[in-house]
Amino acid sequence: MTFNLLKLLSRLHFLSEKRRLQWYPPFWLMRVKVLELSDDWRRIRLLLPLNMFSRNMGNSMFGGYQCALSDPIAALACARLFPGTSVWTRAHEVDFQQVGNSDLELRFEFPPQLEEQIRRELAEKDRSTPTFEYGFYRADGVRCSVVKSTVAIRPRGYLKNR
Repeated sequence: MTFNLLKLLSRLHFLSEKRRLQWYPPFWLMRVKVLELSDDWRRIRLLLPLNMFSRNMGNSMFGGYQCALSDPIAALACARLFPGTSVWTRAHEVDFQQVGNSDLELRFEFPPQLEEQIRRELAEKDRSTPTFEYGFYRADGVRCSVVKSTVAIRPRGYLKNR
């Protein structure tokens, strides 16, 4: 029998979704703080602290931390909005445009027009592969990294049939 911490966390319903997300093991190890998590997961703000572990040799945020934090966010939001589907990140790109020399805030918003497109594609084709754009912002409000994440949304059991 294998111990699965993620399954255990998902079953702790007395904890808020915000707390469960913050205690997700990779996020907990990176000391991520959930600043905002809307009930429907359409708006998410997370704080990624710049500290001795996340700081690179250039004295700014290590890019791997940004990638690790931003990777599952769009897929998690889609999984909440489209129950009964299998969802995973298909492609993920982070464009480091400015130096991340402070704590960084990840800001994700689910665009209503993209949600409508996904619902239409799921109804017509039983699948959707949308791309989301969101970003990391420094303490001074400057967007330093642009994230583009493509998510695969398929009928539950899709992978087992392949």
